[in-house]
Amino acid sequence: MLRIRLLRVGKKKQPSYRIVVMDAQKPRDGAYVDWIGHYNPRTDPPTIELDEGKAAEWVSKGAQPSEAVAHILRRRGLWQQNSKA
Repeated sequence: MLRIRLLRVGKKKQPSYRIVVMDAQKPRDGAYVDWIGHYNPRTDPPTIELDEGKAAEWVSKGAQPSEAVAHILRRRGLWQQNSKA
């Protein structure tokens, strides 16, 4: 199963994340299928850049977002609270 989740990048104690599509069995920092955006929680407000077209395409193909990514997608209007397909 494919998941849309965060991949940690950045220096020690200075995290930044890529929003990627990867196999659910891969480790957090493992190889990914597609890179659809990035998230930086250290800025005020947090920076979120997301290719909404790619995200919608992967969700329509059945990729399930992690809790953190589902929250980001809900903010953008691409994921509903009850869509646990």
